Amino acid sequence: MSDHHAPRSLIVTFYGAYGRGTADRPAGPVPVAALIRLLGAVGVDPPSVRSAVSRLKRRGLLVPDRTTDGAAGYALSADARQLLDDGDRRVYGRASARSRDGWLLAVFSVPEQERHKRHLLRSRLARLGFGTAAPGVWIAPDHLYEETRHTLERLELATYVDLFRGRHAGFEPTADAVRRWWDLDALAALHHAFLDAHEPVLRRWSRRRAGAPEDAYRDYLLALDSWRHLPYADPGLPPALLPPDWPGARAAHVFGALHERLRDLGAEYVAGRLHGAGRADPEPGHGGPGHPVGEGPSAA
Repeated sequence: MSDHHAPRSLIVTFYGAYGRGTADRPAGPVPVAALIRLLGAVGVDPPSVRSAVSRLKRRGLLVPDRTTDGAAGYALSADARQLLDDGDRRVYGRASARSRDGWLLAVFSVPEQERHKRHLLRSRLARLGFGTAAPGVWIAPDHLYEETRHTLERLELATYVDLFRGRHAGFEPTADAVRRWWDLDALAALHHAFLDAHEPVLRRWSRRRAGAPEDAYRDYLLALDSWRHLPYADPGLPPALLPPDWPGARAAHVFGALHERLRDLGAEYVAGRLHGAGRADPEPGHGGPGHPVGEGPSAA
C-alpha cells in the first residue's frame, strides 16, 4: 500500500463510498470484523485499522454502536455525515460547480490571545481550497459558500469571519490574479500524479467485459481515496482562468469513468463482507467502548 493511502484516510473513504446508506435510510454501524476484512483488501493490517478507528472516534467522526445481531461496530456521527455530504458536492459535482461564476471572500480577524484559533482558521480555509488574496483575506470560487459556512459554524469560528460574495474588479486580468492566489503548478502536479496512478487502471478495466467484485472494490476505493483530496486542493476554478493544457478535466474524466464502472460492482463485494462479519470481534480498544488502543503510525 502506498504511503499516500493512510489507514485513517481509507476508512473515511470507505464510509463515504459504502458506509452511509441514503438520506432516507442511513446505514447502521459497520461491524469491526467487516471493516478489518474490507480494509485488508486494500493492504491495511488489523492493528492499523483499530488504531485509525480509535483516532476517528476521538475526533468525534465515528461513534461506537452495536449491529442488530449484537456485533461491535462503528457508525458515522452527525458531524461526519455533514462533512461527507459537503464532500459529495466536491467529489462528484465538479462539472456543475465549475459552471458557476463569482467569488467568495473570507475576511477574518482573531485576537492575539486566541492566536491558536487563527492557525485553525487558516488551516481550515486552506483545506477548503481557499487561496490567499492578502493577509487576512482569503478567496475561493463562489460555489464553496455553503460548505464554508458549515465548516466555520461546526468549528465555532464563524464569529471571527465575514464572508462576501461578488466579482473580481481589480486592475489586472483575473487569470493573472488567480496565479497569485493559487499555486497552479503545484495543483497541476497533483492532477498528473492522480493520472499516472489511475489512468492505467481505467485502461485495464476498459479492456475487460467483466471483472471480480473484489478487484472493482479495491481499484475504486484506492482511486476515490486519491481523488477525494484533489477537489479540496483545486477548488474548481473556472476553466477560462486556467492554462489551456490544464490536466484537471482529464483527471476528473478518469475518476468519473472509474466511478461509473467500479462503484456498484465493488458494492457487491462490500455486501458480502458485511454479511459475513463475525459477531464476536471486539471493538478497537482493550475490551470495550471508551478504551482506545495505543497510537499507531500517523494517519492522513
